[in-house]
Amino acid sequence: MSLGKLYVIATPIGNLKDITFRAQEKLKEVEVILCEDTRQTRKLCQAWQINSPLISYHQHSKIKKLKEISHLISQGKNLALVSDAGTPGISDPGHKLINYLLKEYNSLEIIPLPGPSALSAILSISDFPVDRFVFLGFLPLKKKRKKFLKQISESEYPVVFFESPHRILKTLTELNNFFKLKNPRILVGRELTKKFETIYRGTIKEVQDMIQQHSLKGEFVIVVNSTKKYLI
Repeated sequence: MSLGKLYVIATPIGNLKDITFRAQEKLKEVEVILCEDTRQTRKLCQAWQINSPLISYHQHSKIKKLKEISHLISQGKNLALVSDAGTPGISDPGHKLINYLLKEYNSLEIIPLPGPSALSAILSISDFPVDRFVFLGFLPLKKKRKKFLKQISESEYPVVFFESPHRILKTLTELNNFFKLKNPRILVGRELTKKFETIYRGTIKEVQDMIQQHSLKGEFVIVVNSTKKYLI
């Protein structure tokens, strides 16, 4: 029996209309959809009449779940891997599954279906040149946090990272302290593609003041222009 295939499929980061035709088609075709949270993915499936079975796969999944997925592949079943929102593998454990499966089956076909990503969305509206940039995902909560903040303040290129609503103001305060006399401009997106999408531009302090005047709900993505050589 030939091996099944794994399709790594990007899904909307907020607006359900951002799903691609190809993603819809493939999600309907596969035998199983692997998702972080079945409740979240079920909303997408219901919106687009996708009836493929869902199996939970996330960062806390045990080796037993990896073996279960591997067995499905060995039976010739085609699987789709999605995250709660955006492109799998970008700040989620998709790479762990791919690494495991490739060790099991080095001839396994892994096919990307590109689409929405908060990373590419925020960079597309940046007024900083981003032909080169550094992406840090979510900053650590405690261990190595100062190292990451220092790395941002000393970077030769614009830096992009994600932050939660619970830590956004604290993170901006800490970041401002690391820049000391520098006064870099930043770009912040909140709730990208959703009803209450908000874009903030300015210095760290200016953006911090603007954010304090609005709701702190939703996820944030931040671009820091950490070097003056990128300023016009």
